[in-house]
Amino acid sequence: MSSRKKIIDKFKHKDEKELWQEYRKTKNPEIREYFVIKYSPLVKYVAGKIAIGMPQQVEFDDLVSYGAFGLLDAIEKYDPERDIKFKTYAMTRIRGSIFDELRNIDWVPRTLRQKAKQLEEAIITLENRLGHSVDDEEIAKEMGISNQELQELFTKISGASVISLNDVWYTGDDNDQVSFIDTIESPESLNPENIIEKEEIRSVIVEAIKQLPDKEKKVIVLYYYEDLTLKEIGEVLEVTESRVSQLHTKAILRLRGKLMRMKNALKK
Repeated sequence: MSSRKKIIDKFKHKDEKELWQEYRKTKNPEIREYFVIKYSPLVKYVAGKIAIGMPQQVEFDDLVSYGAFGLLDAIEKYDPERDIKFKTYAMTRIRGSIFDELRNIDWVPRTLRQKAKQLEEAIITLENRLGHSVDDEEIAKEMGISNQELQELFTKISGASVISLNDVWYTGDDNDQVSFIDTIESPESLNPENIIEKEEIRSVIVEAIKQLPDKEKKVIVLYYYEDLTLKEIGEVLEVTESRVSQLHTKAILRLRGKLMRMKNALKK
């Protein structure tokens, strides 16, 4: 019998919450190995979703490798007392780990990154000036391009913009951080001195999502919270997958602007 099967047979009939509690206390390597084996399919699942929007030079196997670090991180940091399932927690950590590594290798061409920044700044400037979520015609006019050129630009940068939603908000020292997963986690186990500030950040993120145009909001919720693929979201919204990608890109650019403004306001 292989060591892998021995580990599975040893723990598969035990209550998982009790196993998590035991692991937090003992750091038993066998329990850790059991969780790695049980939840490793999540890594390929998340990598597969991300791979859909990536350029050809980004290899699926590399995404899986990056995601594996996220799974290990999730196992070490998961708290069974918090009101969230491990699967939900782990998938966010896996996704974040993949995007962190993609940022590190700087896979997005510089010219495309510059165009994405220009587009983001145009949206932020317009919405600050007009006080509402702007439409494509207003954005195109602000940038001095046609609506068709704007749609092509959204399509080109769709792979780059997805990374930003996984950015982490730091609220204190380097070991004290809040990520987007904290918008759906219970705050019960947070340190008392950080609860107020982290609750403010949670509110900021939720409010920013609420302010998105309806279709963009649905894309964000379905992709990050319901964990649907872009193709599945297209079927729900009755639009093409490329249109979902555009909506996702616009939503991310709007969110980045809103979150940065709100984050700066919190610091004052």
